Amino acid sequence: MEIDILDFVEQCRDLAKQALGKHAGEPASGGFARWVHVVLHCFRLEEGHSYRETPNRLKYMSEVRDVLGLDQDELPDYSTIYKSFDRLKMWVWRALLRVSAQQHPQSGHVALDSTFFDRHAASSYYRQRSGNSVQTLKVTTLTDVESLAVLDVHISARWKHDTKTGPQVVRRNADDLLSVAADKAFHNWHTKYEFYALGVEPLILQRGSKPLTTGNNTLIRTKGYAQRWMAETSYSTTKRSLGDAVRALGWYRQFREIVLMFAIINIEKLCEPL
Repeated sequence: MEIDILDFVEQCRDLAKQALGKHAGEPASGGFARWVHVVLHCFRLEEGHSYRETPNRLKYMSEVRDVLGLDQDELPDYSTIYKSFDRLKMWVWRALLRVSAQQHPQSGHVALDSTFFDRHAASSYYRQRSGNSVQTLKVTTLTDVESLAVLDVHISARWKHDTKTGPQVVRRNADDLLSVAADKAFHNWHTKYEFYALGVEPLILQRGSKPLTTGNNTLIRTKGYAQRWMAETSYSTTKRSLGDAVRALGWYRQFREIVLMFAIINIEKLCEPL
């Protein structure tokens, strides 16, 4: 979706300050406030710029610099921006994802699903040198079925089974949920019992063709299981807008990049379209 970039930067500024709280104004790399670095990374990923390109583009975008409170002659060096992505921990990006999702109406009804992001594009040489053979990252998300806001993300390089990652994501958000729709890959009795214990209704189809199973699946479909496709819509939107591959080299950077990508998609929905 094409959006007004100035509106996007302003939204990122407000949400970054909210996510960081009392830490927003603390200096990070190069003496710049932490919220400035958060917004710079949002801008970099949204526009598809490299670390070197980012300060160069900002030189010619005076209105964006004004939002960030930066002078043309005092822009952070690309190496400063690069290092700040290491120094800003995962909780910062998760907090940004959470507050960006909270700007959208919360129905309490969510879709649980998994997708994959390619990491082969980052650097095959780096993977060989580091002895890392993982080429794809598995990403499990929780998506509100009405607003399409991504509420939470779980990322794994070892491809844990959906019955392991699904409950973990739901458990973290159970207080705000009424029901969760998921496909058969997330089904086992332990998972369903845990969801019921958390006060969340599991709309998860069962495997099998027995009359009792068929009847139960029919009942689940009438309760809103069909809304599960909303998760796939959020994946499609993210991958079409920001790509289906991560560009960072280190695995911890890749995890942060994916969380940031979903936060950006949440923020894009708040901006004025072109």
